[in-house]
Amino acid sequence: MSEAQHGRFLNEVYDDRVVKAFVLATITWGLIAFTVGLIAALQLAYWPLNLNLEWLTFGRIRPLHTNAAIFAFAGNAIFAGIYHSSQRLLKKRMFNDFLSWTHFWGWQTIIVAAAITLPLGFTQSKEYAELEWPIDIAITVIWVVFAVNFFGTLIQRREKHMYVAIWFYISTIITVAVLHIVNSLEIPVGMLQSYPIWAGIQDALVQWWYGHNAVAFFLTTPFLGLMYYYIPKASGRPIYSYRLSIIHFWALVFIYIWAGPHHLLNTALPDWAQTLGMVFSLMLWAPSWGGMINGLLTLRGAWHLLRTVPIIKFLIVAVTFYGMSTFEGPLLSIKSVSSLAHYTDWIIGHVHGGALGWNGFLTIGMLYYLVPKLWNRKLYSVKLATTHFWTGFTGVLLYYISMWAAGITQGLMWQAIDSKGQLVYPDFVQTVTEIVPLYWVRATGGLLFITGFCMMIFNLWKTIQAAPKEEFVEHVTEPIHPKDGVSLDNGHRKLEGMVVVFSVLAFLAIAVGSVIEIYPTLSIHKYIDNQAMVEPWTPLEQAGRDIYVKEGCYNCHSQMIRKLPFDVLRFGKSSTIEESMYDRPFQWGSKRTGPDLARVGGKYPHLWHFRHMNNPRAMVDGSIMPSYPWLEHKKTDFYSLRKKFSVMQMLGVPYSNETVADADKIAEEQAKTLATALSEEIKASGGAIPQNLEQMQIVALIAYLQSLGQKGINK
Repeated sequence: MSEAQHGRFLNEVYDDRVVKAFVLATITWGLIAFTVGLIAALQLAYWPLNLNLEWLTFGRIRPLHTNAAIFAFAGNAIFAGIYHSSQRLLKKRMFNDFLSWTHFWGWQTIIVAAAITLPLGFTQSKEYAELEWPIDIAITVIWVVFAVNFFGTLIQRREKHMYVAIWFYISTIITVAVLHIVNSLEIPVGMLQSYPIWAGIQDALVQWWYGHNAVAFFLTTPFLGLMYYYIPKASGRPIYSYRLSIIHFWALVFIYIWAGPHHLLNTALPDWAQTLGMVFSLMLWAPSWGGMINGLLTLRGAWHLLRTVPIIKFLIVAVTFYGMSTFEGPLLSIKSVSSLAHYTDWIIGHVHGGALGWNGFLTIGMLYYLVPKLWNRKLYSVKLATTHFWTGFTGVLLYYISMWAAGITQGLMWQAIDSKGQLVYPDFVQTVTEIVPLYWVRATGGLLFITGFCMMIFNLWKTIQAAPKEEFVEHVTEPIHPKDGVSLDNGHRKLEGMVVVFSVLAFLAIAVGSVIEIYPTLSIHKYIDNQAMVEPWTPLEQAGRDIYVKEGCYNCHSQMIRKLPFDVLRFGKSSTIEESMYDRPFQWGSKRTGPDLARVGGKYPHLWHFRHMNNPRAMVDGSIMPSYPWLEHKKTDFYSLRKKFSVMQMLGVPYSNETVADADKIAEEQAKTLATALSEEIKASGGAIPQNLEQMQIVALIAYLQSLGQKGINK
């Protein structure tokens, strides 16, 4: 009998078909995500490109771009890399082929659902978590499928030692599940609409606990796992330091989870939470740079390949951008720096430095490595790959530098106060028109990045086209470790042999910070000043608020006046916890392309808002805001208000039973009153009054806008 029959050796056939599928999906969705991003960038540079189409306005396609870039492009890249590397690191075919393909097709279905619903305005308005409840459930199911498949493979592995890349995959799967479930606790109020159980500061804190750690555990830890696998593979060099990788992993997963509140500095969030987020963000410098150094020093012995192997160029730049992003992130978490940068395009530059430079270039390097391996064919053109590198690299630099300059310009203009204590630039639109030329530079950078990506698509397509007709299957013969008497070193090596213990410790590392952050805010009433209580939204105002969310206004307007002198001078008294205590979802915002709206109520007559939504340029010269003419012709859904108010009441909003039962009638009466007043203003100005004005969405939206900052009981 042969040695294989005796069990000393086993011929394992890896499942690379599903890896190929994820690779092709990565390429396809990447092109779509980047193209939508370019359209959004051009809309900011040249507003007519919104085309007056409801489903193509910036507010609708901006979340489409972010979701496509994160979950479609980066997500498929993660899965391709994990499925490819895990089988080789564990010396085991994936646990179940059916689960692998269920994962693949389920994830693509989720992406298609997002691509349909987001342009149609179905959104929760929460950064990187906009998708509505049916899709949230689907994400949970498919993530469980992925987890079962991965951990099943891990349990059946033939290589008892878990390499560092596997550690990062474990933490990703566990943490993303926790983040998604907690942030997606919501109650449906319609087929594609829901309200979160969290409100006000709770919702803000939970969202940015999720939002920051979505970046940490979807765009960082899995890519670090890929870095630890593909850099040694591409360079032919072992990882520089095993000990440094241990410190990098455990310090990163423990510290990262605490940093979310730095997105809410100088806001109404309790000071203890802000300080907590800032301190832990600064602590991130050490482990993050430890990982960068480990990656770069691994490549130290491969510098001679820089001139001849394009993959090395992509990987070196990717790790460098990881270092830059993880230096800039903690820097931006310092309160004084945040006061300059927050709500500006500096943050957009920071995010895209990581997204394009780190995630993008690492993925591209991985694709250039994987496609020739999977299709058993040399890369079609090394020269074209090198041209791609320089084209894409130039694009990333143009994007990052232009947004860095735009953000600092914007922040300094907002802060400028003269010797008399007055704003130097009182008109917000001045701070927008000043940086429009830099929006064109950003769009040029994006175009160059896409051009390089198209070069890669052509290069890889030609490589695949020339591949052998028969499917290449990698057969690997690996020694089987005996089940008993496995010799593992003490310390961390021993821990790497215990999957369950390692996974539990990884969970505890992220659970501690999460509980300490979120739990204190669950008792929201201890932060409420009873003398500053506010009234909840009326039925018509809530209908208008839902329209505001649907149109994606939150992408450009904040509703949070910070405790900063220039914010107060420009927008009015700083926002309080009480003012958003009934808000589901919260609308504090993360970017100001338009002014803060927290106190816009009563500032302008109804007619101003009516004309502004129809044609912003008619009211604000130089505005880059899209027009919303359809709001004059689309009817408000009054009927759904009873269900919505029933849910709100159940969640603790103090609505009476009568208000819940008659929510639609109350809204219709308020709409008639407001429409009558608006009609008189339109008539006095010589304009034409739309038919059935009281039924139209514009009236509900005006009711909401006019109520902002006007809800104080003791006002």
